[in-house]
Amino acid sequence: MGSADAGEESPQAGKRWTDSGQVHDDRGLKHRAEDEPRGVPIPPALVKILREHIARFGVAHDGRLFRSDRGNVVAASTYSRVWEGARHFALTPHQVASPLAGRPYDLRHAAVSLWLNAGVPATEASDRAGHSVEVLLKVYAKCIDGQETTVNGRIDRALTGVAWPVSRPPFRIMPRAPRPTWANALKIIPRMFRDLRQTAASGDLRLPTPTYRVW
Repeated sequence: MGSADAGEESPQAGKRWTDSGQVHDDRGLKHRAEDEPRGVPIPPALVKILREHIARFGVAHDGRLFRSDRGNVVAASTYSRVWEGARHFALTPHQVASPLAGRPYDLRHAAVSLWLNAGVPATEASDRAGHSVEVLLKVYAKCIDGQETTVNGRIDRALTGVAWPVSRPPFRIMPRAPRPTWANALKIIPRMFRDLRQTAASGDLRLPTPTYRVW
């Protein structure tokens, strides 16, 4: 597992709308202090891809992964042109004609949808995406599909503590005790009188325990 640290952003606003007079305006990340970075955990598969990219193309002088031939920020029109070619290469003609993955920004939606359907908790997915849980559930809740069986299994295990069906020992019928007879009663009666005499002698008139039954 790796981590990507984002320190600032450079949105394309146009020369007329930036303080520097440049096309892109450097500024801090949204909802954070000016110099506060944001670390995003990245899976090993993406770490491998980024390392191969850096080994082949290097990075810009300021550490950016992607740059133009002159080392500048890649223009939005360039991203759109390359993305359109990638759609024709990867998708079927029917999919190309549809709105599917129409913009590079749709990769963000695809990533969050993938995380949620993979079972990533909403709190973790929202933290990685950089927005609140409320926004995450409002925008992406409908993309979660096909997890009814998995969720039912998790709830069942949480309620029972073990996997269903619960294994129990086999039921055994205990042998029935023999029915008392008069012969047994004749043995019990003398014991009853003996215990009663001892109780009376001690001054305790309560019935002794155990009690006796005569059939």
